[in-house]
Amino acid sequence: MSEVYRFDTEEQILTKEKLKLKRPPKFRVVILNDDYTPMEFVIWILRVVFYRTAAESERIMLQAHTTGKALCGVYSHDVAKTKVSETHKLAEQNGHPLQCRMEIEEGEEEP
Repeated sequence: MSEVYRFDTEEQILTKEKLKLKRPPKFRVVILNDDYTPMEFVIWILRVVFYRTAAESERIMLQAHTTGKALCGVYSHDVAKTKVSETHKLAEQNGHPLQCRMEIEEGEEEP
């Protein structure tokens, strides 16, 4: 909570108002399964872009493979957008159609 002090010059009174700041929304980055991107590449992306361990990367990749999508992480808007962009760029550079997307976190409001 931030405090704002206001000085009223006519009455010579200092008043204190409390402002309640709203926390910025969080976004989920979800990786999508496809039938063409090698599993090893997906694991590599999860390690390089999302800083996951080898075990976490394999678990996330297998979840995407079996259910169609998997959560990579929850981030602020700018970080999530950057991670999606990095993933698409690396996939394109390596000739793979791998896709991921941003989703608003449950209980959050769009900015």
